[in-house]
Amino acid sequence: MRNKDNNKILKEHSEQIDSLPAMSNRQVEDNVSWWQRFLEGLNEFYHAPYRQTMARAARDEEDFFMLLMFAESLGIDNPASFYTLELQPLFLENFHEWHTRMGMDRCPFDHVGCC
Repeated sequence: MRNKDNNKILKEHSEQIDSLPAMSNRQVEDNVSWWQRFLEGLNEFYHAPYRQTMARAARDEEDFFMLLMFAESLGIDNPASFYTLELQPLFLENFHEWHTRMGMDRCPFDHVGCC
C-alpha cells in the first residue's frame, strides 16, 4: 500500500517539474553570477571593518621580527642570533622601510648604506 502511495506522489511531482519552463544557460549563468556577486558583497561587508586592524597587527608582527633579526647588529643581546643570521640578507632590502618606520632617520649600521 505504501509503495503505491509513494509512486503516486512521485508521479505528481514529476508532472509538476515537467510543466515548469526550462531555464536557458544564460539565465542559469546570470543566477550564478548574481549569487557570486552577492556572496562577494557579503564577504566585503563582513571583512571591511577589520582589514585595517589586521594590516596593523601584521605590520607590528613584522616589525618585531625585524627587531629580533637585527637585534645583535643594533647592540641588543639576542639568544637566537645564530638562527636569524641566515635570514638577514633576505630581509635587508626591507630594512630601510623598517628603520624609518621605527623613527631612525639614518641607518644605524656603518656597514649598510641604505640611506
